[in-house]
Amino acid sequence: DTWVDDHHTVEDVGLVLGQALNKALGTRSGIARYGFASIPMDEALCEASLDLGGRPFVVMLSAMKHMMVRDFEVKLVEEFFRALSVEGRMNIHLRQVYGDEAHHVCEGFFKAFARALRAAKAIDPMEKGVPSSKGVI
Repeated sequence: DTWVDDHHTVEDVGLVLGQALNKALGTRSGIARYGFASIPMDEALCEASLDLGGRPFVVMLSAMKHMMVRDFEVKLVEEFFRALSVEGRMNIHLRQVYGDEAHHVCEGFFKAFARALRAAKAIDPMEKGVPSSKGVI
C-alpha cells in the first residue's frame, strides 16, 4: 500500500520481522540477552543497544529524524524499530553519535542493530537458563 503512504508498509515489515525473531528466540534460554554495537558509516557513527528481555521499548536519538532520503522519511526508521520492538519483545536504543548524511545514519542504525542482535542472541555458556532475575522472560 505504498501508494497510500510508506508508514503502514514499514510498520508491517517491522511487525512481521519482530514476530519471526520472537519465534526464533523461543524461550530465550541460554542467550546473552544484551548486545551493543557501534558502526561507522563514512562520516556517521551510530550505536545500538539491545535487551532481549521481553519488554518492548524504543529510544532513537538522531538529528536526522525529520529529514528525507529521496522520498523516504527518516522518521519511519523509528517506526520500523518500534514495531520490531513490540513483536520481538525487546528494548532497542539507537543513537546517532554524529554524521550529516541521512542515508549513512539510517544505514548505520540498521547495521548497528544487526551486530547488537548478533551479540544479544548469542549462546552464553555461562548462562544455564533464562537470563532473568525472575527466571522467565
